[in-house]
Amino acid sequence: MEEDLNLTQEWDKVFPKSQKVNHKKVTFKTHFGITLVADMYEPKEYEGLLPAIAVCGPFEAVKEQSSGLYAQEMA
Repeated sequence: MEEDLNLTQEWDKVFPKSQKVNHKKVTFKTHFGITLVADMYEPKEYEGLLPAIAVCGPFEAVKEQSSGLYAQEMA
């Protein structure tokens, strides 16, 4: 069963968006077939391949609070 997800690309975080990174929402399927949505941060200017880091926030927070801020800083 295919899902139609209507993802907004508007900035929806509580911290300011850095002008040094690109941000977009992405989807991917797990090996169980579950569709996950994530925020992807990458440097504005880069060439070639980059390593990836998956960031998960603490249990008391949501991605719009702490983990997104850390991911943006690392990008």
